[in-house]
Amino acid sequence: MGFSTYTNKKGVRAGAAVVASAVAVAATVWGVATLVEPGSAGAASRQSVSGPNGADASGGGGAGRPGAGPGIPEGIAHSSESGGNTVNITIDDGPDPRWTPQVLDVLHKYDVKATFCMVGPHAKAHPDLVKKVVAAGHRLCDHTMDHDTTMDKKPVDYQERQILDAKKLIEEAAGNGAKVEYYRAPGGAFTPDSRRIAAAHGMRPLGWNVDTKDFQKPGTAAIVDAVKREIGNGPTVLFHDGGGNRAQTVEALDQVLAWLRDQGRPTGFPVRTAPDAP
Repeated sequence: MGFSTYTNKKGVRAGAAVVASAVAVAATVWGVATLVEPGSAGAASRQSVSGPNGADASGGGGAGRPGAGPGIPEGIAHSSESGGNTVNITIDDGPDPRWTPQVLDVLHKYDVKATFCMVGPHAKAHPDLVKKVVAAGHRLCDHTMDHDTTMDKKPVDYQERQILDAKKLIEEAAGNGAKVEYYRAPGGAFTPDSRRIAAAHGMRPLGWNVDTKDFQKPGTAAIVDAVKREIGNGPTVLFHDGGGNRAQTVEALDQVLAWLRDQGRPTGFPVRTAPDAP
């Protein structure tokens, strides 16, 4: 991926306490949204859990509480702006000169808009791809400078630099006044401070409900099956266009979008200014 701290496998984040209220919510339509981004072998596991109120496991930051920014809540978003049975396609870790164009082609084939969560140095290295993403009507998301999955263990000033430096690089690469509209913590390593920093600078913290685990290269069929199996958890689906060979992801994305079309499921963008819906 072009920087030393990143590996093709992301750190498993499991083990955060899930309070009884979150368990109770699991019976809702979307259930409890679990943020898990597995990682390197032998890594300690942790899990960041966000219920329908958007609060992460570290406490505070309900989705209805606005941040210091322009009406952007600090709570982690999962639901769709369009509501109903709309699905949010999100793409992490790029842009990548080999795989991002292929992902864009698949999205164009189905007339689907997605949210691209970009790593700052990658955006700086490939401004042409950032511009193509924006020109195609997709949205930008900040995925930090170094994809540090231990950000929740780091000082606040470190978190701030990781978030704001990446935002600057992505927006400079995009040009024409394009703005980064979301922030996704690597591996779901959100903290109350990182959510506050993001919201104060106009970026909605963004989670996910469906982890395709495509970065593990489990096979195209396994990636597609993960979406079909987990879509009941909520509308936001996690794919990757960076961090390694994404041939399986490209093929799986094509099949998933065809399946969503056949199911009559529209696609859209995650909420930004509204509270996260139950």
